[in-house]
Amino acid sequence: MEQRLPLSRAVIVAAAVAVADRDGLDRVSMRRLGRHLGVEAMSLYNHVPDKAALIDAMVDEAFYAVPVPTDPDWRTGLRARGLAQRQMLRAHRWALGVVDARGTPGPATLRRQDATLGYLRAAGFSTRAAGHAYVLLDAYVVGFVSLERGLTFDAALGRSGSLLDADRLAGLPHLEELVRDVVSTGDEDATGFEAGLDLLLATVGTLVTPGPRTGTGSRRGAARSTRTP
Repeated sequence: MEQRLPLSRAVIVAAAVAVADRDGLDRVSMRRLGRHLGVEAMSLYNHVPDKAALIDAMVDEAFYAVPVPTDPDWRTGLRARGLAQRQMLRAHRWALGVVDARGTPGPATLRRQDATLGYLRAAGFSTRAAGHAYVLLDAYVVGFVSLERGLTFDAALGRSGSLLDADRLAGLPHLEELVRDVVSTGDEDATGFEAGLDLLLATVGTLVTPGPRTGTGSRRGAARSTRTP
């Protein structure tokens, strides 16, 4: 007989993410999760107060998988982060819509955001420039994934009215050519994303200030370095 993990918040959230990935977010319910985990639905409320809190926790778990950059070269670090964020959003297709609709990042996501800003500050970005760089990168990744989703036909979603529909492209020769030669083949997905990411990082590079950063963290570090042993 298969041994089940003890019921916990982490187990419930992981199960909910798995259901959403497989069947869609609208198929996530306390009753369905209870059956999935082999427990009564009411027992789940001992660990998560309601479905809204569960969905917030699911988003937090998904976004926490995007690592904080660690590479000494900030361009390499941010590039890796952008690639990982796109991969995460493609793996958890439901997450993007939830973020757009709710806008309530969880504590794990906030810690990731804070650490990434700290990475940029340590790389020489001012507080304002670090914020700009973070928002620009995030907006590019989210926007590109949204565009991919709109242009690519996905039978599993049962989407109608896609740009791939021939009727919608009638009389629009340049869009028809783009869809036929690039979008429908999938050739543009990875190469287009990475080319745009590299262009964005080149622009972000104009924001960085050469030399050591200034700010609270650096002042504390300077104070420590002047103390007598």
